[in-house]
This record gives sequence, structure tokens and C-alpha cells, in this order.
Amino acid sequence: MKMINRRSFLAVCGVAAAAGVLTACGSSSSASSTAASTASSAASTASSAAGSDLSSLSGTVSTGGSTSMNSVVEALTEGFAEIAPNVTISYDPTGSGAGITGAVEQTLDIGLASRALHDDETGVTATTVALDGIAMVVNSENTVADLTVDQLAQIFTKQITNWADVGGEDGEIVVIGREAGSGTRDGFESIVGVEDECQYDQELTATGAVISAVASNPLAIGYASLSAVGDTVKTLTVGGVECSEETVLDGSYEVQRPFNFITNDSAELSEAAKAFIDFATSEDAAELIRVAGAVPLVDTEA
Repeated sequence: MKMINRRSFLAVCGVAAAAGVLTACGSSSSASSTAASTASSAASTASSAAGSDLSSLSGTVSTGGSTSMNSVVEALTEGFAEIAPNVTISYDPTGSGAGITGAVEQTLDIGLASRALHDDETGVTATTVALDGIAMVVNSENTVADLTVDQLAQIFTKQITNWADVGGEDGEIVVIGREAGSGTRDGFESIVGVEDECQYDQELTATGAVISAVASNPLAIGYASLSAVGDTVKTLTVGGVECSEETVLDGSYEVQRPFNFITNDSAELSEAAKAFIDFATSEDAAELIRVAGAVPLVDTEA
């Protein structure tokens, strides 16, 4: 379990910018040397806008679940610390399924899920704090630049098994994805329409592991949260549409999902947890979400 603090968040922002995450998201932010100061400035702006009425609030808010939401949670925690310095936010990156279970069983104040709730996941409510594009990634040497949703479905169900069949060079496609219960996997499979039909050559337990596996195999294809994709892999367009902040927000990029806070309907949230959710869904937090590489629901650049 991680206790999020200011230093860890600023470090994450610096690494993210160095990896090209902000560029991949279609941001017009400057180079990596200014990323940390941008994040700090955004937190200060949020603090000023929200006021200091939460300065006396104290307590601990336990969150856990989606690993894809790591940067967003750290960003929101950094901003919230500016206005509620006596509240501690913990984060346990265990996967979306575990986050929802934690909310259902009340072992977490806030579960984190990078997917929508299923029909049988009752007694809890999902609050969307951001959107995320699920980027389709291949090895940098791959000559394929674009795939349709139908082609993705056929590749991940092994109906298409050779890159030559989709305009690439001859070679058997290696399909890499996340483990069962992953929000990224669930989001991808439900959007593409291949739930429980995918045939993976490798099932990995973290977004970073998927990216690394694709980066090391010229024949591989995988999916990853846009906020985590850097320059070690190549991002495909889907149906001719780039995966970017703009295309996720306007809905033209098809493979996208929500970043959700999950709360139990029958449990009374602490004042600290309520305040954190209010902050995360406010306009004040939008720039922090953007700096973290996700897509805020509020357009602060209009």
C-alpha cells in the first residue's frame, strides 16, 4: 500500500513527461523540465480556488484498485493536500476488480475502477472523475499504422494471426494483454466486443509490463492506458483516429473508458472521503488530471 505525498507525485510527473506521456495525450505542454513545476502550480491554483476551509479536516481515506489510475490518484492527492494537509490518502494498486470488491465489502473508503460497473456489481455507485483512452500499441519496428475495431477483434480472437493480413510484414502476431479482473482488459474487451473470447499469448498483471513486453517483441500487439504510453512503443490509430485527449473527450476515438471512484451505497462516508471526492470531481482538479495524463471531464483549455 502506498501513502501518496508531494515528492512522489512530482517525481511521477517528471518521469511521465520524460517518457512523452503528455505529448501522446495531445497536450501542448512544454518539455519535461517544466512538468513538475506545472503540476505544483496546478495544485496551488486548485488550493486558491477551493479556499482554506478544509485546513482543519483530518483523517485517513483508503483507496485501492485500478493500477491504470495510479498517476491520476497521485495527482488528485497532491492537489487535495494543498487544501486539506491533515488528511492522509492511501492507495493500494490491486486492480479494478479488487477495487470494486473493496468498496462492496467496505474494506476501502473509495474503490478505483478503470471500467464501468457490471450489471451484477450492485450496492455501489461509480463516480467518473476522468476519461482514458486505451491505446493500441505495437513494437516500434512494426510497419502497421492503423487498425479498425473489427480487425482488432479478429486479431485478439486469433481469427487474424499474421501481420501480413492487415498490411504489415509477414510474421505471426503475438497477442499480449492484462490478467482477468483488470479494468484495462475489461474495458478493451467490452468496447471491441470480444468478452471472454480473447486468446492471449501472454497475460500480464500491470500496464507497464504489457508495454515492456510489446517493446521487446517486434511481432507483439497489446493495449495500455494512454496515460502510461511513452516512446518505447508505437501507438496505432483506430479507424483512422489518433488516441489523444481531444479524440477521447469528443468521443471520436472508440477505445476509451472511464476512471471511476466506487463507493458503497449503504456506508456513510467520512467527511474526509466526501471532501476528496468533491475535490476530484471539481473544476479545480481538472488541470491536475490533465498533467497526470488522463482526460478531465471539464475543459480548462477552452
